[in-house]
Amino acid sequence: MLTKIKKEEFEQVYRIMEASFPSDEHRPYEEQLELLDNTNYQIYVAKETDNSLEIKGFMAVWQFENLSFIEHFAVDSKYRNTGLGSRMLQEIKKHLTGRVCLEVELPDNDIAKRRIEFYQRNGLYYNDYPYIQPAISKGRNPIPLRIMTSESGIDKEEFCRIKNTLYKDVYKIQ
Repeated sequence: MLTKIKKEEFEQVYRIMEASFPSDEHRPYEEQLELLDNTNYQIYVAKETDNSLEIKGFMAVWQFENLSFIEHFAVDSKYRNTGLGSRMLQEIKKHLTGRVCLEVELPDNDIAKRRIEFYQRNGLYYNDYPYIQPAISKGRNPIPLRIMTSESGIDKEEFCRIKNTLYKDVYKIQ
């Protein structure tokens, strides 16, 4: 179901990204496109068939030696609540190396709580360590979030390792 993106499909993915995430949570078009040249970064798309032109959802993933970070995961609004997101998440977890993690909003509203519950139903664990996503790009704002992980919850030491990897390799904070 999931295939690696072709560059000509990026515009469609970016449209879904813009519709699904506030501007502080994604890079401007050119910066996001440029990431496709990074060997640690890959976008996977869900389509009806490999030859289909319409993208139903996507996952943008950073793969490191012992960690896979799902930076963006969105399903086009036309295909939400169909089970597609769960199928995508289960499939990608089989193909990624090491512990899988992602960032989620604080559980301070119904949508954020439902999103966290979705990830929990799909085998991820909520870790309640304070975490700030650095500004993803110039002119964007940092965001208080939490880290969810596969396999199990994590201790403070593991959380710090994950945070340091994300800060250094994804957000370029030294």
